Amino acid sequence: MAKVIVNTDNAPAAIGTYSQAVKIGTTVYLSGQIPLLPSTMQFVSDDFREQAVQVFKNLQAVCEAAGGELQDMVKVQIYLTDLAKFALVNEVMAEFFTSPYPARAAIEVKGLPRGAQIEIDGVMELPSTN
Repeated sequence: MAKVIVNTDNAPAAIGTYSQAVKIGTTVYLSGQIPLLPSTMQFVSDDFREQAVQVFKNLQAVCEAAGGELQDMVKVQIYLTDLAKFALVNEVMAEFFTSPYPARAAIEVKGLPRGAQIEIDGVMELPSTN
């Protein structure tokens, strides 16, 4: 199977040597998204909740560009500079996902690109076309 590079102007452009997502068959590997506004490539806000919402909006845009939707994500990895914000991440995630929820890991890290407070990446499985 050939890999297909997924790119959309509705999510922030890559700020390094990576693609927004790579699709192989019905599986899509989404690169990490931080809370940048696609139009300005600047942070949406310094407020953690607003950053978390923007990250999910960015992921949603990439999922849609790949032919799916956020609900098709089967695994998300959440990177936080402060694990004490985890309950707030749960609140925001509940605004974007319905049950059944994807598998998930949440990891506290020392730092994230551009000083973001949150980054999320993951894997999406598109509905089978068979």
